Amino acid sequence: MAGASKRSIRSKTPSSSVDNYNDPSIRNVKPNTRIRKSGGSDQNFIRILNVNIKYLFIFGLVFFLIALFLVNHLIKPAEEPVKPRVVTPFPAPKLMDLPMFQGEHKESLYWGTYRPHVYFGVRARTPQSLLTGLMWLGVKDGRYSMRHVCQNSDELKTYGWTHHNGRDYGHQVLVDQEFTLMTSFLKYKEKESGYGGNWAVRIEAQSDKHVEVMSELVHIFFYVADEGGTAIDLGGGVMDIHDDSILAFGSRNDVGNWQLHLGSEDDYEIHYSGFKTLHIHNLSELVIANLGTQASKFNRLQLSDTSDHSPNILVFQISARIPFKADVVFVSGSGGQNSRMEEHFRSLTGDSLTARLSEKKNQFEDKFERFFNISDELNPEAKAVSKAALGNLLGGIGYFYGQSKISTPPSSNHKLGDDFISYWPAELYTAVPSRPFFPRGFLWDEGFHQLLIWRWDVHICLDIIGHWLDLMNVEGWIPREQILGAEALSKVPAEFVLQYPTNGNPPTLFLVLRDLMCSIKKNQFAATERNEISIFLDRAFIRLEAWFNWFNTTQSGKIASTYFWHGRDNATIRELNPKTLSSGLDDYPRASHPSEDERHLDLRCWMQFAADCMHSISEFLGKERELGKEYGLTAKLLSDFELLNEMHFDYTYGAYFDYGNHTEQVHLSWRLVEQAGDYPIHEFVREVLEEPVLRLVPHVGYVSLFPFIGRLIPPDSWILEKQLDLISNRSALSTVFGLRSLAKTSTLYMIRNTEHDPPYWRGTIWMNMNYLILSSLNHYSKVEGPYRGRAKTVYNDLRDNLIRNVVRNYNQTGFFWEQYDQKSGKGKGARLFTGWTSLVLLIMAETFNEC
Repeated sequence: MAGASKRSIRSKTPSSSVDNYNDPSIRNVKPNTRIRKSGGSDQNFIRILNVNIKYLFIFGLVFFLIALFLVNHLIKPAEEPVKPRVVTPFPAPKLMDLPMFQGEHKESLYWGTYRPHVYFGVRARTPQSLLTGLMWLGVKDGRYSMRHVCQNSDELKTYGWTHHNGRDYGHQVLVDQEFTLMTSFLKYKEKESGYGGNWAVRIEAQSDKHVEVMSELVHIFFYVADEGGTAIDLGGGVMDIHDDSILAFGSRNDVGNWQLHLGSEDDYEIHYSGFKTLHIHNLSELVIANLGTQASKFNRLQLSDTSDHSPNILVFQISARIPFKADVVFVSGSGGQNSRMEEHFRSLTGDSLTARLSEKKNQFEDKFERFFNISDELNPEAKAVSKAALGNLLGGIGYFYGQSKISTPPSSNHKLGDDFISYWPAELYTAVPSRPFFPRGFLWDEGFHQLLIWRWDVHICLDIIGHWLDLMNVEGWIPREQILGAEALSKVPAEFVLQYPTNGNPPTLFLVLRDLMCSIKKNQFAATERNEISIFLDRAFIRLEAWFNWFNTTQSGKIASTYFWHGRDNATIRELNPKTLSSGLDDYPRASHPSEDERHLDLRCWMQFAADCMHSISEFLGKERELGKEYGLTAKLLSDFELLNEMHFDYTYGAYFDYGNHTEQVHLSWRLVEQAGDYPIHEFVREVLEEPVLRLVPHVGYVSLFPFIGRLIPPDSWILEKQLDLISNRSALSTVFGLRSLAKTSTLYMIRNTEHDPPYWRGTIWMNMNYLILSSLNHYSKVEGPYRGRAKTVYNDLRDNLIRNVVRNYNQTGFFWEQYDQKSGKGKGARLFTGWTSLVLLIMAETFNEC
């Protein structure tokens, strides 16, 4: 069941208005019906004076009360209202305000290819950035179609970064039918350049045909846009660009004066169009409409050479014959002197840019060899794939700004789907799992991304983790999926937009923090890096505590030291086994009937891991006397082997399982739900054939291996041998391509969960879990115990199978994939999934931290 937050709303009871008739001071004054002769006029005057004073007092009191009412009820509401706790930021200094993330570090990362959802785009790490992007017209079956946003329907043969260093260099290859486009990005800081420096992109178009020139033109569109709506000026010589290279220019507070130049020695034709709109995410539609109008009126495929008034977007169409090469250069600063900007442009185009790109590529290659030291046993093809894994992950880092939508309890005043409240405006710098399918931040994926990124550039890693932790609310909760800004929102189906504050995600950031702690213990960091990590962890500690405590309280079970993932739907009639989206394992089989009696094995192991990591961090920071002891005791309790076995181990089967209200007698069947005239309407609904009982849930798969992954099994225990049996058994989890997510013996193996949902985590092979399992195999192969040799054999077989299959798929399809088929090994799900599938690089390098 989807979680909902309780809105904390301050109650305001208006002060009652003053009613003179009911005022006691007035009610007790009786009418003067009798004229007294004694006292004369002076006494009457005194009496009248006394009454008037009373009335003046009453009127004054009334005026005071009215004024008080106005102050309390008309002035105060103009102040900041009390926010519901779910959208109240965590009350601690932000990590991104640390000095280590300011100055040179911040400026060095200002510009980048931070628009992963488009085939190529550059923006700055700031809200309402100046941004640029690339589009082109592709041809298929004799029809033109616009390429802009990464999407499978374009049917590109391959695309992605072959090299990217995460900072100032990247090279990408895109193959569209018989046409190949290459983009190279380079950033360079000149002495007089504006904030963040200058940058250039080289665009090269080639043909796969074995001819030097194609008869067809290639139409490339490069655009510059201002998210804030600021007008952009058109270069004076755009229609005669060979004499004046300036495409566009303007001025911004962040970078000062800027210019966008075009340089090429090849022949080409250029046209332009200007638009005034803040909806940049649908820019390709505007360009297509403009081209369509031109084609219908003049029978020519070119932009109109017109512009809206004060456009904030300028699109430039470059038409040329292949092969073609052009350099687009962004220069800024220089006090607005055109001569200096011209010099900067010349230094980033032509032969000069060629030399700089070659130098950056060599630096990438050298650093890659030093940092990952891949064994010579792997062939050159595998090494090329490993570099693409790193390049695609770093090239997939994006910057986003906006507000998440948080689910709230339904209200009679809202329509269905409108029950949400907006998170505070926030920024996020993050790697993304897949450019065409998931170009946004996912909390559970991010921990796996950083296992690789920290080894390449620990400062980028800390920057990303800091951004995520700064998204924490006062309760210690972090929304698990970040859909920030119109561009990110445009890629998400409406039913997946809302985030539920009762639901979490595996705290995988602790995987990275554990790695950092292990490396510190091994003295693998320079003194300056060790100091920066220490400063980062010291400020992050209070947020990590709150995050841990959120899990420890909101996800706890009925029995001490048990946990269950909240958010399962206990009333569904359409799911065979109610999904557990918050676990990250979606349709992996859990108890058939969700309840608070559940004990989820994977979450218990995540909590043990997190507690142990918190204990290590507290020791490193010198907090062990204050807090480290508590985390140490929690980690010790959750790693108690006998208690773990008592709650989750099936001695008959020799495997670990979830526990809950469960029956195996559940299936989906067609049922008549209504008759619409002569047409019956059927639905595929769930049928329960026997009452569930509290028991272990008998499905062997990734969840069963979490105690093994967490290294909670003693190396001399017979239970370890049972785990090795499961991992290597071809009738259970093992294949020649990697480990299945669910054993073939499971009743739900490769079974659909609904009419429309094919199996997801029910048998296919996933790289993130295979990496964790492989890491533990490596561990058990190095510690003393009777199964050490067996663990090494299983490790070698699994590692070889994983590498061989990923490399084969990449070479055959040109992509990394979300998952791999357990029967054929073919890539499945989202393609260009360069998130945790890039862990194949660490598998090749055999990089597993052992504390």
